[in-house]
Amino acid sequence: MSYLRLGCLASVVAFLVSPALAADLPPFPGKTSDWHGFTRYDFEVAGKPVLVVTPKEAAPGRPWVWHGEFFGHKPAPDIALLGKGFHIVYMSVPDRLGSPEAVRFWNDFYAELTGKYGFAKKAALVGLSRGGLYCYNWAAANPDKVACIYADAPVCDFKSWPGGKGKGPGSKRDWDLVLSQYGFANEAEALAYAKNPVDNLAPLAKAGVPLLHVYGDADEVVPWEENTGLVAERYRKLGGDITLIAKPGVKHHPHGLEDSTPIVEFIVKSTNR
Repeated sequence: MSYLRLGCLASVVAFLVSPALAADLPPFPGKTSDWHGFTRYDFEVAGKPVLVVTPKEAAPGRPWVWHGEFFGHKPAPDIALLGKGFHIVYMSVPDRLGSPEAVRFWNDFYAELTGKYGFAKKAALVGLSRGGLYCYNWAAANPDKVACIYADAPVCDFKSWPGGKGKGPGSKRDWDLVLSQYGFANEAEALAYAKNPVDNLAPLAKAGVPLLHVYGDADEVVPWEENTGLVAERYRKLGGDITLIAKPGVKHHPHGLEDSTPIVEFIVKSTNR
């Protein structure tokens, strides 16, 4: 490697870790509160509530974790990642179930965080249960902006949940939301939809996005065979990298792992690729 290239590399590294860079970034607006010993900011982007939890000191490159839904549930991985310099973020667009409109709102939030606040260009996504629809649908539309996806008992096909067209009972309320939020004229149109996460993995495989799924093999709400199982089978056929951690005999709850180390290590390794 030439001295010129070495010098350029050193400049890039210095830019990423420079205290002056962080000092030049604007502070987060809104209400502040304590979240497990870290500062949480609540404000709005595109008219929607968002939150950002900040580390004591941001890691080089300002890596971040983005939750699809249920922020704050089983927070151990987030707390550990905050300790490693990650920011943790969430945008509240409930009852949209990963619809195209939800993806557009996420685009606005992403642009704000990366453009105004200097966040890394690739986010680590966390999709817990129905949050899987948000994370996977946004990721498929923006594969170059995703460092990795950690999914926990995720919904990867709305026909499975909330549709209840497989082994699970489904949810009529939420199935009605799918029909309205996605703009389907009728149920037949929804059942013919070909862009559920299980159907739309090629962009992620092509971009080399690593996946981690944690699931209970007795999940009665979001049957793993119809969601995680299909994702794993199809992603591997596409040449994608997916790690599965099964919890024998566990149903949809409880989420997470008793020891969250594998989750934390996966996210740290993926963001440092």
